Amino acid sequence: MDFYVTTPIYYVNDKPHIGHAYTTIVADVLARWRASQGEHITFSTGVDENSQKTVDAAKKAGEEIRAYTDRMADIWQAAWAKLGISNTDFIRTTEERHLEVVRDIWGRIDAAGDLYKGTYEGLYCKGHEAFIKESDLVDGVCPEHKTEPEVVKEENYFFKLSEYQDKLLRFYDAHPDFVVPANRFQEVKSFVEQGLEDISFSREGKDWGIPVPNDPHQAIYVWADALVNYITVKGIEGWESHPADVHTVGKDILRFHAVIWPAMLMSAGLPLPGQIAANGFITNAGVKMSKSLGNGVNPFDLVARYGVDAMRYFLLREIQYGEDGDYSEEKMKTRYNADLANGLGNFAARVLTLAEKETGSASGGVKFGELDEEFSKTIADTRRIVEGKMAAFRFSDALAAIWDAVSFGDRYVNDTKVWEIKDDAVRGKALFNLVSLLDNVAALLPPFIPETSRKIAASIEWKDGILNAKKPDVLFPRVK
Repeated sequence: MDFYVTTPIYYVNDKPHIGHAYTTIVADVLARWRASQGEHITFSTGVDENSQKTVDAAKKAGEEIRAYTDRMADIWQAAWAKLGISNTDFIRTTEERHLEVVRDIWGRIDAAGDLYKGTYEGLYCKGHEAFIKESDLVDGVCPEHKTEPEVVKEENYFFKLSEYQDKLLRFYDAHPDFVVPANRFQEVKSFVEQGLEDISFSREGKDWGIPVPNDPHQAIYVWADALVNYITVKGIEGWESHPADVHTVGKDILRFHAVIWPAMLMSAGLPLPGQIAANGFITNAGVKMSKSLGNGVNPFDLVARYGVDAMRYFLLREIQYGEDGDYSEEKMKTRYNADLANGLGNFAARVLTLAEKETGSASGGVKFGELDEEFSKTIADTRRIVEGKMAAFRFSDALAAIWDAVSFGDRYVNDTKVWEIKDDAVRGKALFNLVSLLDNVAALLPPFIPETSRKIAASIEWKDGILNAKKPDVLFPRVK
């Protein structure tokens, strides 16, 4: 089977922050999980370059636009490589392969009679790169970007989004899991039920962007171009045969993905994606992160201090997917020391140290055997719970179940005092139980903390019915 998962394509007006990292890590978790089930993976991420934000950022940097986008695209690709993201494609919206597909989709929507030219006057938010309603404002400013929108009047091409209100609502009813979590889906449905307006699909004579076919004085509106990247990755025929299974997005761009994007696909006569998964925002010690406050969290600072796997674990365990989450140095340190250093790290060290002593010993080492019933049940239950939680995007709960298995193993070590058992056969049986548990835990961890999983698995070798174990270097040194 095939599995196709995407992240949003990110603006190149800045470097990756922890919110970008979180959304991308979630997509990576899904890709790795489905790969572990034997599926073929297409996993795309990339950058959105055809926006006014790009033009403004290049001017501010004193660079030619193309040189700026090339430099920033390299930064984003390197960032995901540093975080061990397993994407199979990295798309840039300035690539010729993308331009060709965008022009094709524009032609399909135009042929469907869903594009027309008209004059629009409204409130334009530069941060959103979109027109917004006055009812969206709080005290006259965009509540997300804290800026006052501009009053813009210009001639554009419009997409007949209003024609798709009933079609979208019928689709939502037929696909009750189209948006997760459920509370976000309810917000989408409520928005559509209130009535949809036609939307701008182009901007007047911009010096950057994709020209409207047969009308070079108009540039295709950034969102009308950016959403098409998901088709570009597969090609139109590839999308027709297998559209995206999951789009991972932040909740701030959910309407674009759950309303405008499905309507565009309906108009173009193409299949819709399977699911839109929307994560919440991350605050810093309870305060929304912003450039003006200077309280953004750099994910690579966390990697330098704690390691990639620790950062991944914190985000996936601390934040219940779909809800807003909070980062603080204290929370990060607590999770690291309690769950990773004293939890998994300590358990692995204890079990593998004891097993390593048996390798080559007079007892003949730890032999294959039959698991005690409580271990067999714990392993089976953990696998079943994790599979169910992963299907429901409950990553935190999946990790909690794995750590329950670790706690069970720790209690067994303490209760039986394995190191004091004199009988070789009894001690060997106890270690067989423990190593088997640890091996199964490691087998569940690659989607979440892949490097740690690899280290544990590399320390365990069953050969000719005998265990060869080697204690690895400290997996998670305690931090102060």
